[in-house]
Parts: sequence; structure tokens; C-alpha cells
Amino acid sequence: MSKVASIKEHLAARFDRHRLVIWRDPDGSYADDLDAQTPPDVTALRVANDEFAIKYRVLREEPSAKFLLYRPGFVAEGADNWLLDLELAYGAFSADRGALMRTDLGIAAPGADELIAAHKTFFGNAKSVAKLKALLRDGEDLVTVQAKMCAVVLGQKEHSFSELTRTLLIQHASDEASGYDALVEQDLANFHWGGAEKIYGYESDSPSMAGCVLWMFKQAQGGFAASTSNAARNLEIDFRSFRDNRQSTSALKTLAKQAEKDLDYADEASSASLIDLVATDTFDAGEKEIIRRLIGGISAQTMSARDLAETIRTRRRDSVWFEDYATLYAALSAAAELIPAIRSTRLDVSSFDEGITRYRDDLYRIDQLYRQYTYAVQTAEFKQPLEMLTEQVENAYVTDFLFKLGTSWQSQVDVVERWRTPSVISQSSFYSQYVAPIVRGGRKKAVVVISDAMRYEVAHELHSRIRGENKFEAEIEAMIGVLPSYTQLGMASLLPHKTLAHSENGDPVLVDGQRSDGTNNRSKILAAVGGTAIQAKDFLKMKPAERRDLYGANQVLYVYHDTIDATGDKAVSEHRTFKAAADAIEELVGIVKALASANATNIFVTADHGFLYQESKLPPQFNLTVKPQGDAIMVENRRYVLGRGLKDDPAFRKFLPEQLGLISDLEVQIPNSICRIVKPGAGFQFVHGGASLQEIVIPVITINKGRSDTVEPVNVDIHPETNKVTTGQVVIKLYQSMPVTDQRTARNLRAGLYFGDMLISNQPELLFDTESKEGRDRFQTVRLLLSKDAEEANNQAIEFRLEQPIPGTGSWKKYKSAPYTIKRSFTSDFDF
Repeated sequence: MSKVASIKEHLAARFDRHRLVIWRDPDGSYADDLDAQTPPDVTALRVANDEFAIKYRVLREEPSAKFLLYRPGFVAEGADNWLLDLELAYGAFSADRGALMRTDLGIAAPGADELIAAHKTFFGNAKSVAKLKALLRDGEDLVTVQAKMCAVVLGQKEHSFSELTRTLLIQHASDEASGYDALVEQDLANFHWGGAEKIYGYESDSPSMAGCVLWMFKQAQGGFAASTSNAARNLEIDFRSFRDNRQSTSALKTLAKQAEKDLDYADEASSASLIDLVATDTFDAGEKEIIRRLIGGISAQTMSARDLAETIRTRRRDSVWFEDYATLYAALSAAAELIPAIRSTRLDVSSFDEGITRYRDDLYRIDQLYRQYTYAVQTAEFKQPLEMLTEQVENAYVTDFLFKLGTSWQSQVDVVERWRTPSVISQSSFYSQYVAPIVRGGRKKAVVVISDAMRYEVAHELHSRIRGENKFEAEIEAMIGVLPSYTQLGMASLLPHKTLAHSENGDPVLVDGQRSDGTNNRSKILAAVGGTAIQAKDFLKMKPAERRDLYGANQVLYVYHDTIDATGDKAVSEHRTFKAAADAIEELVGIVKALASANATNIFVTADHGFLYQESKLPPQFNLTVKPQGDAIMVENRRYVLGRGLKDDPAFRKFLPEQLGLISDLEVQIPNSICRIVKPGAGFQFVHGGASLQEIVIPVITINKGRSDTVEPVNVDIHPETNKVTTGQVVIKLYQSMPVTDQRTARNLRAGLYFGDMLISNQPELLFDTESKEGRDRFQTVRLLLSKDAEEANNQAIEFRLEQPIPGTGSWKKYKSAPYTIKRSFTSDFDF
């Protein structure tokens, strides 16, 4: 665009608003072009010491006409300027580049010409000017203009100091300095550091990003000790925003790890008290030190499970580092409950019935905690601090639990005459007790999901997971499993039958004389009751319509799932048994949902047998030095023997087939307690087949899918102690009115103070997931810091607002609120 065309454009814009334009041209450079630049409907008048005559004409003779008053050369100032009243009324037009730029951008603040002149590189770039123009609003001061210039340079729309700083921090964490270098190049770096001084309190003779970052972490390390000042409070709010916002969390954690080295924080953390450590979450080294202290407290039994849970829930879960060590914290929680449970639980069993029912009702929990601890350790973020605790857990579990419980239970196994109990159903009665009553008459259908080696404690966790799914009801019961507790016999016992028998060589197991191994043979047996069998992996490969057709075509559907046994029963993978258990739970939830989507309403999930597992090598005394003897040994496994004429031995308990409800002539021997028969191959960690409670207490989960909601989040109430905010922060107490259960889930909320729709505080997220029945354990407090924007709301009503996420949208909506009033004195801060 030419100089003349640009001037024409600006003059036309001025005449759209005014009928008079006074053009000052000190050097008279546009005198020859005046007529060409004057719009067609405008009269150009050259001022040549005839100011009074011109004023008379434009104001009295032609009061409606448009005039361009061109004033070349020197113009007197003040009272000597006879056209001053017109200039004040209509403004003076200048054709110099800065004035045109200021007019084009609509910047009316004093000092605009000087700002444009001082940033020639920026304003000489047409793209930068266009981007700035898109951001500017009428009436903005020069501070805001410069902030928006910084935003343009950094390639963003947000111009607040916090957002400008966030961008620079993210770049700095990646060793990228392009943004800051661009500010320097555009002469905006000093403006940025001026903002850092006024808003955050950062002062330096030679400011730099590295220096500012280190200073910020020093302030955070000190807990923002000067938080009574506006600057310190501004820094604390923004610092937490930088760390809590997903956009910048990773960058701030990277910077924190460097800062902790520069500040030698690890040494400081090692000598700090636990109270001081848990009061902050600034550095990764602090989180690791807290974990070491908690491990020490668990090992020395100076910290109860309740104290540990309280520390994690109220002090660590909101830490920016928590997710980095969430699995490790899960291990600590399990260990804190497990070790005291082993030491305090009565493990003597006074009767066969009591052994079954006590394991079903409470003893299973120790196996569950051990699995959860061990799996967490296997997948923990860093394992070294857990080594001593793991050894302690392992010794307690194997020696003080498995061995003692196994020995006590063995005394009941030794004297039982028939393998049954009136206290629970026998596994061989599963079909007649659970399935047959539903399908009798042909009006209802049933689905049975059998997960190989899903022991009772794993099923109990699955039961809780399913109850946590909306519209699902689930109940868990226990059966006494068949002996030996291995796949062939366990699977056969779950089918409809009158008789069970080992074949001549042991396997396959015969159901009413028919082979029961494999899906095809099981389908043949189920055909007699209008059913069929399918592998879970094949069922999941089906399309939804195919699943519905399969379900609709059968009165009974058996779905066979094999993840735990397929992993644990192999020497190369038995160490992954607990991962397989976690995978199995996820897979089974998916299978149940898929069945429900196929219109299944009566679903049973059960198992063929359980298992014994320990992470460490068993002590030598648990490996039998004797070998089973007999006339004919048909099958010899680590945990059972099938044969004829088996010789009695104190190391084994022998059962005749009729004692076990079997009609074949094969006898059964089971090693005592948790002992193993020494054999090569798998069985170092994972075994089954014997009579331990872990192997023979079989779960049955009864699942129904309905139409009514069964799951809802817990309720949270606001308990304000005052309705006034008189300082720069407010602490508000929140109460989770009910404990979390399977069907009463945790609630995620975020809190903030609002003036209308404007957020005037930090905005922390809160998780209400306490399972404690004690009301005092379900209180949380939230600390909110007033932002710079709160000054606008002084002496006015504001709102404390809890918001809940709208699923799948990334948006939030109001959950609850409470009114407050701000009544305090403010000290104005430099702001942009």
C-alpha cells in the first residue's frame, strides 16, 4: 500500500466520524498532494495565518460541510494556537508512520507514539501488527498493549502474565529459548521482567529464565513464606496452576528435578521431619523421602494402617508427584494392613466347617492383600526402598500365615470322613443348586462363566468391581471344591451330572460316563439341558448380533475363560500369576458386560479351583523328601496323586474315591498343609490340586443386570465456618456424608471462588473416596487463595462453588455452592 493511499484511507476513516479534520504537517511534505488526498465530498483549506477566517467559515458560514484544515510548518502551542479549540474537539491528524499505526490499531492511550517508535521491528512486521490488531480492544492501556505484543511474539492469544510465563516455562523445560529470544529481539524482555517483579516479586540485576525458575522453586521450597504479600500470593496461585494444569505439569516437574539438584534438596529432605515433608510437594526427592519414612513406619510398626491411609489421603494424593508413585503407595497401603492382620488374626481352626466359613468371611483378605502388595511391588515405579519391607511381608505371609493356617486346617482335613460340609454347597452340586432352578420350565436362561484358577479372593475383588458397574447387582458365595483341586475334575463338577469319575488312567474325567475335557465334549454334555459351551476368547470375537443369537438359541451357555491358570501353570510364566489375576478381573468385567449386552440377565461367574502362590522360594521343609508309594500311580502332581493301592504315609492324607464323591477306583493322596511333592518344571511359585483353603474354597458370583441405577457418587456437603473473606485466603471444610462402597462411588470435584462468572481464586481438584465409617475421617479442607481479580469483588457478594465433571466432555457444571462476601483492603498490583 502506498503512502498516499494509506493517508487517504485514514482520512476517510476520520471523516466517517467527524466533519472537521485538522492535519498538522510540520515540514509541509504533503502540501503538493493535498488535493489528491482530500476525499471528494471534503473541502481542503490551507491555514496561512487566517485561522480566524477559517473558523468563521467552518463554524458559522458552512456549519454542516466537511473541511480538511491543513496546517503546514510550525504551530504555536497553548493560547497562541488559534485553532486549539478545534483540535481539542476533533483531534489533530498526523501523517507520520507512528501516528497512522496508532490510529489504525485504535490505541488512544498517552505514550502510544513513543511505544510504537521504540518497537520498530515489531511494528514494521505486517503479520505481527495484524495479529496484534486482532487482539486489541478499545480503550486498553499501554501495559495491556505490551502484554498482547508479548502474546503475539510467543504465538498465543492469551496475554495474562501467568499464561505468558507458562509458555516460557514449558519452553525452558525443553531447553528451548525461541520464545524468550524473540522477546529480547522485540525489546519486550524488560517489560516481561518488570511484570515478574511487580506481580511475583522477582528482582534481579540480570534476570534470566534459569534464574527466575530457581527463584520460584526457592519460594515454593519455603512454602511461599511471604504469602501475606500480594506478590507472594500471586506467585503461589500461578505456581500451583502451572503444576496442576495438564498443559504445563510435565514441564514444571522437569524443572523441579533440576531445581532440587541445584538447591541440594535431597540432603535437606533426608534430615527434615515427616511433618515438614508431607506439608509440601515441591520436589520429587521429597516424595521419595516420604515413601522411605512410611516404609520405615510400617516395618517398625510405628505407623498404623489408619495413620498411613490418612497421610496418603489428606497429604499425598493431591501431590503433583502422586501419580508417579501411585503403585508404590498402593503397595504401602496393602502392607500396612497386611502385616498387622497376619499378626493379629486367629489362625487356629476348631472344625472343618469353621475353616471353610472363616476363610470365606475374613481370612481370604490376607491372601488378597498379599496379592495386591506383591503385584504392586512387581510393577512399582522404583523398588529399592521396598526390599526390606518385601522381605518382611514375604516372611510374615509364608511362615506366619500360609504355614500356620495350613497346619491348623490340616488337622481338620485329617479327620474328615467325607469331603463335604453342611455350611456351604459342594462344587459338584453347582448346576443343581444354582442353574437348574432358573432354567427349569424353559422360561429363563442362564449363563455360567468359568475362570480357570480364579481363587476366592480374586473373585471377591471381581465381585466388588461388578457391583461398581451401574445397573449390575452381584452377590458372592462360596462352595467347597472337589478333590483333587485341579482343572479336569473342577470343570467336570460344574457341568450338569449325576456321577463323576476318573477314567482308568486318571484323565479325562467322565461325566455320567462321557468325556468332559475340551469345549466340544462339554457342549455335548450341555446339549442334554439345551445348552452349549464356548471359549471366552471366541465369544468376545463375535459381533454383538452374533452374541445375541448365541444366547437366544441356548437355554444354558457356558463360557470358559483361562488367564490365571494359563499363566501360573507354566514354569516360564508362573511368576506373572498376580498380573494374570489383575488381567483376569478386567477381562471378566468385559465378558459380563458383553453378556448383558447380549440380553443375558442371570449370570454366574465361578472357578474350577483356586491356587497357592508365594513370590519367594519356599523353605526346604515344605518340599517333601518322601515320594508317594502304591500299587499303581497314575498321576503324580506337586499337590496330588492318583493311583491304586496307595500306601499310607504321614506326609499325605489319603482319600478313597467314595469319600470324595467319585465312582472310579482311583484313590487320591494330598500332601499335608502347603507342602509340595518335589518334581521338575512348574510349581516353584504357583500350585493347585491340594486341600488348602486357598485351593478349595470356590467362589460363585451371582450377577443380574437390571434397568434401575445401582451406583451413585457419594454426597459432599459444604461446612463454612464464616461467610466473609477478610484475608487473602480462605479455608473451607467439606464433608463426605457417606463412606465409599461398591455401589456408592467416589466423587471428583473442583473448588473455586467466583465473582459472577469470573474465577477469582485458585481452582484445586478434590477426590472424595474415603471408605471409613468414621465421620471424622470423611472431612476434607480446601485452601483457596484470592487472585488479583478479587479486588473487583471487594465488599460484594461472591460464591464458593463446587463443580463436577460432565462425563466425556472435558467440561464442568455446578454441584453445590455457598455465598461469601469479600471484606478486606487490597494493595493494587501491576497487572496484565
